Order: sequence, then structure tokens, then C-alpha cells
Amino acid sequence: MASHQTDSKTAQESRGLSYELPWLVPALIAGVCVLYLYVGSHPYPSFGAGLYLHIAEEIQKNGYVLPKTIPGYTPDGVPFAYPPFMFYILAVILDVTQLGAFTIARYLPGLVSVAYLVPLYFLARDLFGSRPQASLATLIVAVSPPVLQWHISAGGIVRAPAMLFSLTGIYAGLHLFRNHDRRWLVPALVTFALTVLTHPMYTIFFVISFLVLYVRFDRSVRGLAYGLVVGLGGIVLTAPWWLSVVSMHGTAVFSGAAGTHGGLGGAIPALQGLLRQQLNEPPFLSVWHLLPAIGCLWLVRRREYFLPAWLVVITAAMDEARFVFLIGALITARFVFDGIFRWVKETSSSAGRNEIVTFSVVLLATIGLSGGMLYAMGGMNAHAGSPSLPQFVNDNDVEAMTWAGEHTDPSAQFLVLGDAAEWFPQQTDRTIAIGPWGVEWKGHEQYQYQLHQFRELSRCHSANCLTTELMRMQVHPQYIYVPKETYTIRGMHHYQPPEMMSTMLSSPQYHLAFENDEVAIFTMSEGWYPSGPGTSGPMPI
Repeated sequence: MASHQTDSKTAQESRGLSYELPWLVPALIAGVCVLYLYVGSHPYPSFGAGLYLHIAEEIQKNGYVLPKTIPGYTPDGVPFAYPPFMFYILAVILDVTQLGAFTIARYLPGLVSVAYLVPLYFLARDLFGSRPQASLATLIVAVSPPVLQWHISAGGIVRAPAMLFSLTGIYAGLHLFRNHDRRWLVPALVTFALTVLTHPMYTIFFVISFLVLYVRFDRSVRGLAYGLVVGLGGIVLTAPWWLSVVSMHGTAVFSGAAGTHGGLGGAIPALQGLLRQQLNEPPFLSVWHLLPAIGCLWLVRRREYFLPAWLVVITAAMDEARFVFLIGALITARFVFDGIFRWVKETSSSAGRNEIVTFSVVLLATIGLSGGMLYAMGGMNAHAGSPSLPQFVNDNDVEAMTWAGEHTDPSAQFLVLGDAAEWFPQQTDRTIAIGPWGVEWKGHEQYQYQLHQFRELSRCHSANCLTTELMRMQVHPQYIYVPKETYTIRGMHHYQPPEMMSTMLSSPQYHLAFENDEVAIFTMSEGWYPSGPGTSGPMPI
């Protein structure tokens, strides 16, 4: 009898899964197509993850014990205070496979970006009680450039898993608070701990979403107890990490990093950013900006405040468009089906009603897919003057970095102009004299100082500018890495005029050591250093 019941339950679950697949598959196919086009159009990963892979390599070298600092990024290195989970996963991948850093950074983020569509679909389905709405919301997220930018690019090796954990935990929270189902307590606790151990920004998203769910669906003492178990339990489970960091660097390392990349209190910057995107993006993408805004007004008019409140709180608390657009996709799906399509059904004749609805769904899907795929191929501006998913390095950069790693002293310091600097220490095992990556853990002031130095030096288009800036900043590298023609600075396209090379070659302070079609590396004359070669002066107060 028991065996019969078990077989029946298994068959029922199998039928349920097969029933969900037709609604989930469109988003999964879209996600796979976006990944295919991205990989096909990007021989190297977009943006940077050199620091992340370098951290994983340092964990390997340290016998899988948390390292205190990560060398190579500025002369003193940077504190290792990052949540460590994905770095340990990367270290294992590097250990057991022969995959290179660029291969991992190209494929892993996109694969996880497809995976997190699954918990998103089930969250939307159970929130709306509608599979079509969940399907549309998931499809929108799968192809939305503001979401793809952060998850399919190289840094997505950390951010995409964090999104996977946080969405799974929020789904568990929905059942915990709305259905009072204690079976979801452990999944919520585990996913919260994994989110904490993966990325701080997604931890904030998780916490805010949990609070909004509690206020909307529960507000009981029992629900409050569930939330405390998840929150305090997550803190306890992650204690081995944060206690180790505090013992090595003190508590200031966390407070110092809090304000360097946006975060709490980012309402006005987030709204301004969304407005700029609205003005700069093509009309077929602007629809994804307009529909959530109209949908919010429609929901408020119907006195349905949950989704608008969630959107407002996230926008007010975090300067991060990726989370705003995710909630906006939920609002859009709800508005399209319960607002627009219902109005069409009520006002159209029965003869043409189904055709209009079908055409509208196909049109929305086509708009989303075309926008997302064009973005994945780098054919759309995410910001004025910038390619959508710029590659920080190319074949010429890799050739130059290989030369630097093989023909310079391990103690050599390089000034690398442009975004190739982010990958340079990982590829060469050499130190960059200037760069903001990882410096957020040293505090807001030092981060802004390094960021300002990096931008000012990378914008130099003559040897005189470079010399003046280096002396003013008291920065003294042994080598200068100069991109030629087109390169990026913080993801923004810049052009290096021919005057840069001509003035560098004619200057007695710089001597050409390596050159290919797009990169030149110069050594520096030692005589001009005010403080001695290989030293960096103190940060001015």
C-alpha cells in the first residue's frame, strides 16, 4: 500500500513538472540563445574578473585557508574581505579542470544566469497564481540588458550565483510567510547563508525582500520568529568567515566598503540612472522602462500595493538597476495580462479577441528577444559612448601580458592604462601601481583616490601628461602599458590618438620594450624619480 502511494506521488510530481516546462522553456531558450550569441561575439569575457580569478588562485596557493591580502592590485595588495564562497568554488574548478581564467569567465556566468530563471519562474507563478504571467516575467528578465550586464559578464561568476541563491531564498520566504509552511525554513536559512557568503549587495536585496514579504503576507509573531531564525541563523552559519576577516582586518573593513559601489540610500542616483537609460536606449527597449511605471500606477489604482511597494523600497535602498528591473518585470507581466489583455477581451469582439492577444504576446516576446540578443552581441549602447558588453582585453593584450610575465622581474610594478589593468595581475603575476579593484575594502577615501588616479592617468594622450600626472601623484612604476587606438576606461570607449605613441617614443624618460598592433610597453628612466624607483608616495590628505 505504501509503495503504491509513493509511486502515485512520484507520478503526480512528474506530471506537475511536465506541465510547468512549456511555460518555463521560452525563458530558458531565450537565456541559452543570449548566452550563445554572447560567447560567439566575445572571444574574451566582457568587463573584468581578473581579481576574482586571482583570489581563487591565492586560495589554492594558501592551502584553501583564507588569505589575508591579495597581491598584485596596488603595491600593498588589497585586503581579502570578499564573501568567499564562489572563490572557493572557482579554486576547485581551477584545481580539477584544465580550464583557463578567460574560459571560466566567459561561460560560467551565463550558465548560472540561465539557472536562476528557474526559481524566478516559480516565485512569479506562486506569487501571481498564473503560469502565463510567470512565463512572461521570466522571459523579460532573461533578455533585459540591465540584468544581463551584471550577470552574463565576467563579474557574473560571483553575481549570478548570488542572484540564484537570493531568488531561491525569496521563493522559500514567500511560502514561509504566506503559507506558514515550516518546511521552507531550512531552505530559506541555507540560501540566506549562501547569499551572505557570495555577495553583499544581494544580501541586502534578500533582506529587504524578506521584510516586504513579511509585511505583506504575515505580520504575526510566528512569522517574525521565522524571519529571525533565518537572519540570525545565517549570521551564525557564516561566522567562521566574518570572524576571520574581523580578526585579520578589524570591523572597519566592512564599514569602509559599504559606500563605495552604491548601496543603501541610492534612490535618487537609481532614478536618475533609469531616466538616462530611458533617454539613451532605442525605442524598442524603452517599452521595458515604460510598462513597469504604468503598471505601478495601475496596481496602485487597484489598491494592490505589494509590487509597487517592493519596487519603491528596493529603488530607495539600492542604487542597482538590476534589482529594479527584476521587480519591474513582475509588474509588467501582471499589468500585461490582468490589465491590457483583460481590457482587450472586454472591448474587442469575440472574433478578433484571440488574434489580438496572440499578436500582442508575440510582439512583446519579439521586442524582448531582439533587444536582449542585440545587447549580448555588443550592438547596443548601455551608456552613451560605451559598448554594451565591452571586452577589457583582446589577443594583443594577452600577447603583451604574456611578454610581461616572461620578460620582467617578478617584483616589477606596471602602470597599465585602461581597463586591461583589471586582468593584468592575474595574467602576469605582476603588480599594478594604480587601480581601484579591491581597494574598497580599504575605505571610501582610498578607493576614490585610486579610482581618480586610474581615470586621470588612463586619459593621458601624451608623454608630458603622463609624466606630469605621475610626478603629481608620486607614483613610480618601472613599466608603462599603453593601449593604442581604441580601449576602454571603466567600460567607456576611448580613443588613443597617434600623438601618444609619437611623444612617448621621442621622450627621453620612456624607452620602448615591447610593441604589437594595439599595445606598447615602455620602461622608465630611473634618473627622474624624486623618491627612488619602485616606490609610491603616500596618499595626499
